[in-house]
Amino acid sequence: MSQSVYIASPEGMTGKSIVAFGLLEALASRSDRVGVYRPVVKADHARDYAVDLLTSHPAVDQDYEDAIGVGYELVLSDPDAAHERILAKHRELAERYAVIVVLGSDYDDLANPTELAFNAEVAANMGAAVVVVLSGMERSPDQIAALAAVSVAEFAGHHSMPIAVTVNRAADEALEAVRTAVAAKVPGVLVAAIPENPVIMAPTVQEVKDSVEGTLLQGNAEWLDRVSVSTVVAAMSLPNVLSRLTENCTVIAPGDRYDLLPGLIMAQQSGTFPALAAIVLTGGYDVPDEVERLISGVQQDLPIIATELSTFDTAVRIARSRGRLNAGSAQKLDAARRAVAEHFPTQDLLSRLEVSRSDVVTPMMFEFELLARARGERKRIVLPEGEEPRIIAAAETILARGVADLILLGDERVIRSQASQLGHDISEAAVVSPHDPEHVERFAAEYARLRAKKGVTLEQARERVQDVSYFGTMMVQLGEADGMVSGAIHSTAHTIRPSFEIIKTRPGAQIVSSVFLMALEDRVLVYGDCAVNPDPTAEQLADIAAQSATTAARFGVDPRIAMLSYSTGTSGSGADVDKVREATALVRDQHPALVVEGPIQYDAAVDASVAKTKLPDSSVAGRATVFVFPDLNTGNNTYKAVQRSAGAIAIGPVLQGLNKPVNDLSRGALVEDIINTVVITAIQAQATETPEDSPS
Repeated sequence: MSQSVYIASPEGMTGKSIVAFGLLEALASRSDRVGVYRPVVKADHARDYAVDLLTSHPAVDQDYEDAIGVGYELVLSDPDAAHERILAKHRELAERYAVIVVLGSDYDDLANPTELAFNAEVAANMGAAVVVVLSGMERSPDQIAALAAVSVAEFAGHHSMPIAVTVNRAADEALEAVRTAVAAKVPGVLVAAIPENPVIMAPTVQEVKDSVEGTLLQGNAEWLDRVSVSTVVAAMSLPNVLSRLTENCTVIAPGDRYDLLPGLIMAQQSGTFPALAAIVLTGGYDVPDEVERLISGVQQDLPIIATELSTFDTAVRIARSRGRLNAGSAQKLDAARRAVAEHFPTQDLLSRLEVSRSDVVTPMMFEFELLARARGERKRIVLPEGEEPRIIAAAETILARGVADLILLGDERVIRSQASQLGHDISEAAVVSPHDPEHVERFAAEYARLRAKKGVTLEQARERVQDVSYFGTMMVQLGEADGMVSGAIHSTAHTIRPSFEIIKTRPGAQIVSSVFLMALEDRVLVYGDCAVNPDPTAEQLADIAAQSATTAARFGVDPRIAMLSYSTGTSGSGADVDKVREATALVRDQHPALVVEGPIQYDAAVDASVAKTKLPDSSVAGRATVFVFPDLNTGNNTYKAVQRSAGAIAIGPVLQGLNKPVNDLSRGALVEDIINTVVITAIQAQATETPEDSPS
């Protein structure tokens, strides 16, 4: 049975699309079949930006035309026919999608009370759960509560009782007062208050450019999708302009003030001033050749836009430009994700909707679930390679999505300068120098104490802890960070050796091992050990199996362990098979609660038809989820073969067995790989060893 959630408002300009986008992501973590529907669109037949936004989401397999209902003209001329066509389209979509996000009308063509009633009737006829979105702009908590009561009553009067009320763009200092006032007026309904977010509401640089009918003189066209949060009119000397710069601001400068350009560009590159969104030159003046040569030699990416308008008219037009949440701006999308995740009771809503989890787990569903878990209890992750461009790019996304707090190691001026030049906002990140005297002395004393039996002196410790991997590991050891991710430019040994010396293995773990979380088209499998132990003994294999089962459970995979070999059951013999057979017996003896089979071949572990022939009575064969490889050669090659041949997303290696989480990146890691590894590390940091997640 298909479930629908109808997102509606009693007025325009409430930011329904922000709530719709956030709920769409939450629903996508539960179901692999999520659809979008907009029953009423504008009468002028222009493309609906909200439909474009939602259908462009990677979790939605639906084109624009498939997601729209009727135009306002039909609603006005023949409401009954409009209802009939809207519901017919909804029934069609309900046959294809398990969950449908329905976005109510925008009050563009029919701004009167009958529109709210129309939305209520449509929601009732669909049998949809309703989420009412209100604007909190320039309203007191009591005024918002009164509007909520009227809106909920309107829906209830049409037999469509809302399950949630969301107040969007509320004053930051009044969030709790708003929630309390609304809850008192509409008891039994979930209440959320989302504060005004300048990034979401700001225009993009492209929208700024369009508003002033500008021309891009110089800069990276990709930066046009970044936001312009504020403006600074440069009608003064350079020092006074610099003192007024704010993060992601657009500077409006008279086109004949050529002296300002070099100074603004130097500020952009310095890392000591807030990063700019763009520079707009007014008056239609040509930049002299000498100035153009100067700036082209020192900057390439910051957009410099020219307009024929006066400085006053330019400022007015930019101030009036309306920013919308759109698919082209990653900054806006990440800000919307974070706003809904942090301020909306998503899990409570999903429970009320009774959206059951799909048996299928796609890579995207797995990713959304991990992101939601990381946000639930944000942890501090240290990234020792803070000056690496991929780390800086990943840091922007991690911070914008609110999945972790970050500490970057390195020279703060260098890191922030590089971020500014690359167009990445990492203003929320802490930056710590690995040569900071206070940290070095404290870390050296602790390291020397830990390694005293190895003869490490305080002077040797001072030198050692200034290595970024040791410095980051000491931060984790002393509780200044909850986990560490490194390896983008350092070897695996360089990354994890300090953790062996400092953090060490947790109680009950014989060795440190690793797994890859393999996100296939319809499920997630766990492969271990594919990165650390070259030729584990039977005892070590058993330990790897137990650790891998614990890791699998922590990430929502029901552990059914296959101890892999080149033969299945009793069909083969030899030292390699005997090792796996012994390891399997040890797992059963030491961890009787675990479901394990071995020795078993890979095909018998994953293919039900093969399993029926080779091990018909096994509870693991044909349905294994955790695969323990007999050695590193087999494991490493297999995970890469599956990754490349089956198109699986390999997340890892995820280290296991340490007292605190440290994870290694491949030196070829992409930005998305770094993000995933930080999320995994944050979730590991949340976990504590309990009887429920222990393998015993």
